[in-house]
Amino acid sequence: MSSTPETLPLVRTIGIMQPLTWLALAWRDMARAGWISFAHGLAMTVFGGLIIAVAGNRFWLLAGALSGFLVVAPVLATSLYALSRALERGEPASMQVVFKTWFNWQHSHFNKWTSQYWCLVQFGLLLALAATTWVLTSAALITLLAPEPVRTPVDFLRVVVADSESGLFELWLALGGFLAAPIFASSVVSIPLLLDRRITLMQAVLTSWRTVLYNPIPMAFWAALIAGFTLLGVGSLLLGLIAVMPMLGHASWHAYRDLVDVSTLPARDAGLAPVLVQVRH
Repeated sequence: MSSTPETLPLVRTIGIMQPLTWLALAWRDMARAGWISFAHGLAMTVFGGLIIAVAGNRFWLLAGALSGFLVVAPVLATSLYALSRALERGEPASMQVVFKTWFNWQHSHFNKWTSQYWCLVQFGLLLALAATTWVLTSAALITLLAPEPVRTPVDFLRVVVADSESGLFELWLALGGFLAAPIFASSVVSIPLLLDRRITLMQAVLTSWRTVLYNPIPMAFWAALIAGFTLLGVGSLLLGLIAVMPMLGHASWHAYRDLVDVSTLPARDAGLAPVLVQVRH
């Protein structure tokens, strides 16, 4: 088994419009993978619908569940990264790829109890903790500053969003952006990197931060695209997530391939064919 590297991989700089190329490549992958990609989006849409049905009018429970769902979504999209990787290698994007990703993603890793084997689970838990922190902080802010109690989504729209004089909604958005920025920086390439290469969780997170520091404007544009498409998907009664989630998942794989030079890193699973390392356009 290959050991993890001691140094971080090199990070490339990209043009500001490169995220649009990732979206175009994502649609190509979705067309080639067919129903398997859209099944991921449908599953996430159904799960989101169940959250809304269970949480109902309990606003903070609904906010917490949806926030956790959206923050952990990059981990849930791991098999979409694997599908894009298979297509990149010229392999079939089949359900076998999906099953192997979720149930036997490191079949050459005999020790199943090390932190390396569970790195994706660990990262998912960290993201869930971040989402919980946001909901608790948000609840405290609204509780302290709102002129009346906010208990339902309608209360939030009426008391916070529709009140243009208090500035509470603007403050709430600013706080959300402040807390979301480090989550984005930590996760933008971490998960596909952990899936693809033998690297520690800390190294993957540091590499992800470096991609943002080296490409601040393109990555800000990418973050805005992710937020915009996610809001579009949620705002369409979650139906838009059927296409949005697989699109963002496949695009995230291409973002990782463009931003990180993995030529010096060992493959995550020695039993897999080597990834073709090349300078991306």
